[in-house]
Amino acid sequence: MADKIPEPFKDLFAKIAYANLATVMPDGSPQVTPVWFDHDGEYLRINSAKDRIKDKNMRRNKRVALSIQDPDNAYRYLAVRGNVEEITEEGADAHIDSLAKKYLGKDKYPFRGPGEVRVIYKIRPEKVSTMG
Repeated sequence: MADKIPEPFKDLFAKIAYANLATVMPDGSPQVTPVWFDHDGEYLRINSAKDRIKDKNMRRNKRVALSIQDPDNAYRYLAVRGNVEEITEEGADAHIDSLAKKYLGKDKYPFRGPGEVRVIYKIRPEKVSTMG
């Protein structure tokens, strides 16, 4: 059953806050990466390039966790465990550009590599906890 993001913590989606995304490696060990994110009202969404470690991990094992720390108060955070419910390339270029606008103030994502294929991962929050 999906869990909702508490209203008092939705302000984190408007801030320049980073999420630490935890995925599971093939041997069962954790892998953590800081990521840009947004929330579409239902899903937490992240964006990555196809064939990166987190991409491979999320395609193989849909269970993930994210920790989002308030940049204005290190003792306030939102922790989410959930499942990747959709992986799509559709709209991924526009999505990374919107994240670049939020995080860098740039209209276009400036770090794209040659031939890079962008992907959106939609994560449904299953368990949400907060502090602060």
